[in-house]
Amino acid sequence: MVQPRLGPVLDSRRVDRTNRPLDLVFLARQTMGNRALECEVLRMFETQVALYFERVAAATDPEQITLGLHTLKGAARGVGAVALAEQAKAAEEEFAAAGRIEEETLADLGMAVSEVVGYIGAILSE
Repeated sequence: MVQPRLGPVLDSRRVDRTNRPLDLVFLARQTMGNRALECEVLRMFETQVALYFERVAAATDPEQITLGLHTLKGAARGVGAVALAEQAKAAEEEFAAAGRIEEETLADLGMAVSEVVGYIGAILSE
Protein backbone atom coordinates (compact mmCIF):
# COMPACT_ATOMS: atom_id res chain seq x y z
CA MET A 1 0.00 0.00 0.00
CA VAL A 2 1.21 3.52 -0.74
CA GLN A 3 2.52 5.38 2.25
CA PRO A 4 2.46 9.16 1.85
CA ARG A 5 5.87 10.58 2.62
CA LEU A 6 5.04 13.89 4.18
CA GLY A 7 7.32 15.94 6.33
CA PRO A 8 9.26 19.16 6.40
CA VAL A 9 12.34 17.74 4.67
CA LEU A 10 10.54 16.08 1.75
CA ASP A 11 8.15 18.99 1.41
CA SER A 12 10.96 21.56 1.19
CA ARG A 13 11.26 23.50 -2.05
CA ARG A 14 15.03 22.98 -1.86
CA VAL A 15 14.71 19.20 -2.22
CA ASP A 16 14.73 17.94 -5.79
CA ARG A 17 11.99 15.33 -5.84
CA THR A 18 12.12 14.90 -9.62
CA ASN A 19 14.76 12.18 -9.43
CA ARG A 20 11.97 9.73 -8.62
CA PRO A 21 9.51 8.80 -11.35
CA LEU A 22 6.64 9.98 -9.10
CA ASP A 23 6.37 12.84 -6.66
CA LEU A 24 4.62 11.00 -3.84
CA VAL A 25 4.12 14.18 -1.83
CA PHE A 26 2.24 15.72 -4.74
CA LEU A 27 0.15 12.55 -5.12
CA ALA A 28 -0.68 12.54 -1.42
CA ARG A 29 -1.87 16.13 -1.69
CA GLN A 30 -4.00 15.30 -4.73
CA THR A 31 -5.65 12.43 -2.86
CA MET A 32 -5.83 14.30 0.47
CA GLY A 33 -3.66 11.62 2.08
CA ASN A 34 -6.15 8.83 1.36
CA ARG A 35 -3.88 5.83 0.80
CA ALA A 36 -6.60 3.66 -0.74
CA LEU A 37 -7.35 6.42 -3.23
CA GLU A 38 -3.64 6.81 -3.99
CA CYS A 39 -3.42 3.12 -4.83
CA GLU A 40 -6.51 3.27 -7.02
CA VAL A 41 -5.19 6.33 -8.87
CA LEU A 42 -1.84 4.63 -9.39
CA ARG A 43 -3.46 1.43 -10.69
CA MET A 44 -5.56 3.39 -13.18
CA PHE A 45 -2.61 5.53 -14.24
CA GLU A 46 -0.38 2.48 -14.67
CA THR A 47 -2.89 0.94 -17.08
CA GLN A 48 -3.70 4.12 -18.94
CA VAL A 49 -0.15 5.40 -19.39
CA ALA A 50 0.94 2.17 -21.06
CA LEU A 51 -2.14 2.18 -23.28
CA TYR A 52 -1.69 5.78 -24.42
CA PHE A 53 2.01 5.27 -25.10
CA GLU A 54 1.21 2.23 -27.26
CA ARG A 55 -1.36 4.28 -29.15
CA VAL A 56 1.10 7.11 -29.77
CA ALA A 57 3.81 4.69 -30.87
CA ALA A 58 1.47 2.95 -33.34
CA ALA A 59 -0.46 6.00 -34.56
CA THR A 60 -0.08 7.43 -38.03
CA ASP A 61 -2.89 10.00 -37.81
CA PRO A 62 -1.56 13.39 -36.65
CA GLU A 63 -4.65 14.04 -34.53
CA GLN A 64 -4.24 10.73 -32.70
CA ILE A 65 -0.57 11.44 -32.04
CA THR A 66 -1.31 14.94 -30.79
CA LEU A 67 -4.15 13.75 -28.57
CA GLY A 68 -2.13 10.82 -27.22
CA LEU A 69 0.87 12.96 -26.32
CA HIS A 70 -1.31 15.62 -24.75
CA THR A 71 -3.15 12.98 -22.73
CA LEU A 72 0.12 11.41 -21.55
CA LYS A 73 1.42 14.82 -20.50
CA GLY A 74 -1.74 15.75 -18.60
CA ALA A 75 -2.16 12.40 -16.89
CA ALA A 76 1.49 12.37 -15.84
CA ARG A 77 1.21 15.85 -14.39
CA GLY A 78 -1.95 14.84 -12.55
CA VAL A 79 -0.20 12.12 -10.55
CA GLY A 80 3.16 13.84 -10.15
CA ALA A 81 5.12 11.95 -12.81
CA VAL A 82 7.16 15.06 -13.60
CA ALA A 83 9.87 13.52 -15.80
CA LEU A 84 7.32 11.63 -17.88
CA ALA A 85 5.24 14.79 -18.30
CA GLU A 86 8.33 16.67 -19.49
CA GLN A 87 9.20 13.88 -21.97
CA ALA A 88 5.65 13.96 -23.33
CA LYS A 89 5.78 17.75 -23.57
CA ALA A 90 9.06 17.59 -25.49
CA ALA A 91 7.60 15.00 -27.88
CA GLU A 92 4.47 17.11 -28.28
CA GLU A 93 6.56 20.19 -29.14
CA GLU A 94 8.74 18.20 -31.54
CA PHE A 95 5.68 16.82 -33.31
CA ALA A 96 4.08 20.27 -33.56
CA ALA A 97 7.27 21.76 -35.03
CA ALA A 98 8.41 18.94 -37.34
CA GLY A 99 5.24 16.99 -38.01
CA ARG A 100 6.87 13.80 -36.75
CA ILE A 101 8.52 12.30 -33.69
CA GLU A 102 12.12 11.15 -33.92
CA GLU A 103 12.76 7.52 -32.98
CA GLU A 104 15.06 8.63 -30.17
CA THR A 105 12.34 10.87 -28.72
CA LEU A 106 9.84 8.03 -28.86
CA ALA A 107 12.37 5.68 -27.23
CA ASP A 108 13.03 8.22 -24.46
CA LEU A 109 9.30 8.56 -23.89
CA GLY A 110 8.97 4.77 -23.76
CA MET A 111 11.76 4.55 -21.18
CA ALA A 112 10.04 7.19 -19.04
CA VAL A 113 6.78 5.24 -19.25
CA SER A 114 8.56 1.99 -18.30
CA GLU A 115 10.28 3.66 -15.38
CA VAL A 116 7.00 5.05 -14.02
CA VAL A 117 5.17 1.75 -14.52
CA GLY A 118 7.97 -0.14 -12.76
CA TYR A 119 8.00 2.32 -9.88
CA ILE A 120 4.23 2.06 -9.50
CA GLY A 121 4.48 -1.72 -9.50
CA ALA A 122 7.06 -1.57 -6.71
CA ILE A 123 4.91 0.81 -4.68
CA LEU A 124 1.75 -1.24 -5.07
CA SER A 125 3.51 -4.47 -4.11
CA GLU A 126 4.66 -3.05 -0.75
